[in-house]
Amino acid sequence: MSLAVRVAESSSNMGFDENKVTICEGNKGIVADSDPEIENVGPVENKVNRQMSDNSIYTTDQEEDDDEANNKIELGPQCTLKEQFEKDKDDESLRRWKEQLLGSVDINAVGESLDPEVKILSLEIKSPGRSDIVLPIPGDGNPKSPWFVLKEGSKYSLKFSFQVNNNIVTGLKYTNTVWKTGIKVDSTKQMIGAFSPQLEPYTHEMPEDTTPSGIFARGSYSARSKFLDDDNKCYLEINYTFEIKKEWQEK
Repeated sequence: MSLAVRVAESSSNMGFDENKVTICEGNKGIVADSDPEIENVGPVENKVNRQMSDNSIYTTDQEEDDDEANNKIELGPQCTLKEQFEKDKDDESLRRWKEQLLGSVDINAVGESLDPEVKILSLEIKSPGRSDIVLPIPGDGNPKSPWFVLKEGSKYSLKFSFQVNNNIVTGLKYTNTVWKTGIKVDSTKQMIGAFSPQLEPYTHEMPEDTTPSGIFARGSYSARSKFLDDDNKCYLEINYTFEIKKEWQEK
């Protein structure tokens, strides 16, 4: 699930999909894939009526920090892009693999930086038969509430573009956690892949999903989305609210 939440309906009640983790292949330009660390999401507690506040987003910061620390992958020493290209240059198979990995990257133009830089350029929600919902990306990571409104039972997908500079980014992933009245109702992690620096932006679209429906699904939600890499370096964090309504909100 991307930005909203999914609800599983039964004849008597409605519950949230608690343990969904999706691994998807990247779009054109992905040069390698990394295996995701799968987050174990515990069962949702009995829902208690609570007054939702902005602080509900931040009540599980420690929990998320602990998860990220436990899932951190121990990687070898970093190298600049030029150093990576020069290593094992006498090995023909490795040389061809690196050329495929780096594509048309100008090694001399990327500099000597060890750390990759990933900038999320645009975010938009696509829904069949409707104009795309362009989501403004605020500098402080806290967009105006609600950030967007979706119709219950509608199909949608999240599409975004981003640029990579300086070095190869590995294990780029998208995470999203959603709360309703202070109770965590959904946690998603999607692996995107590894990307080399290039002048042209990359684009990626998440798998299509469907918003929940019914009286228990409608209402306001708070959420946190992050774009991270294998080192759990966060390139963008957005804390936001959204609403699910009976009908689309016309402008």
